[in-house]
Amino acid sequence: MSQFNFIKDIAKFGLENDQEKLLSALNELIEHSKKTKKINFALQLQSLLKDSIRQQQVSGLTQVGSAKYLVKEEDREVSEFIIEKITSDYRFENLICNDDVKNELSYFIQEHHKIELLRSFDLPVANKILLHGPPGCGKTLASYVIAGELQKMMVVVNLGAIVSSKLGETSKNLAKIFKRAASEDSVIFIDEFDSLGKVRDYSQDHGEMKRVVNTILQLFDYLPQTSIVIAATNQKNMLDNALLRRFDLSVQFDLPNQQQIEALIALTLKNGKFEFDNKISAKTAIKSCLGLSYYSIQKTLITAIKRSLFNKIDSKTIPIKAKISTSIWKNLIASEKKSLLKKG
Repeated sequence: MSQFNFIKDIAKFGLENDQEKLLSALNELIEHSKKTKKINFALQLQSLLKDSIRQQQVSGLTQVGSAKYLVKEEDREVSEFIIEKITSDYRFENLICNDDVKNELSYFIQEHHKIELLRSFDLPVANKILLHGPPGCGKTLASYVIAGELQKMMVVVNLGAIVSSKLGETSKNLAKIFKRAASEDSVIFIDEFDSLGKVRDYSQDHGEMKRVVNTILQLFDYLPQTSIVIAATNQKNMLDNALLRRFDLSVQFDLPNQQQIEALIALTLKNGKFEFDNKISAKTAIKSCLGLSYYSIQKTLITAIKRSLFNKIDSKTIPIKAKISTSIWKNLIASEKKSLLKKG
């Protein structure tokens, strides 16, 4: 069944006001989107569905000046600073990394699952985490895993909108985001955090940078323990030392080793629809992936799968299982390495 057919069903059941069938069709479209690698679309649909169900559970009309009305006004005020606000279905099984990273994240999540136990002994709860390392090594995915494991709403900050050329506006924008997220016990995710938290004498415009860093320090100090900030950066060395000390946990992500590359390939091919045309050649290709990020490896593999399909299969006769050309994949790996060398 194609995405077009799901959308037709959703429109039909919506117009007929058949709530049960509408929800069923939406859930089927979400599952279909996940299977066809449209993960962002699936997550956005899921978030809309959950928000709708929550709203239906709240009875009564909204009065002007009520708490609900004020929340909507605040939403409008901060919406431009948010790329997306979603619930995440990612879990630990979706994340491939070394055991040290997984253990650190696991303990972080455990603190929030057992927050009442820690509070009973007057122990602080870690809620500020810095993820650092090369691009494409799982920092963003790890943030979705944390939000998913804790079943918290995730607010992805739009840095382009937050940072302003007007004096003091960047600090005000940050404060608005933190205030809104804190009121909902959300996970705030800030990628490329080094663009906000640079060493205070790093920039020529050090006066404004000092104000921004000081604001972040204050926001961190007054963040409720049930809310979480996850910051990600490829350049930890550019961050201000006072900011670095505020993070409860600093986790380094590295390029994958051969074992982790093999785990990534297995995870990517877990649906069983694809297999390599030559197992020995595939092992050679996997070894040649060393030095690439998780993102680059998965990107080349998925591209190889698509090109293998185009080369070998007639669209009128779709087989149950298809072969992946290892020679195509090897060429893509070589091209990716060459491209990254040029950028470096």
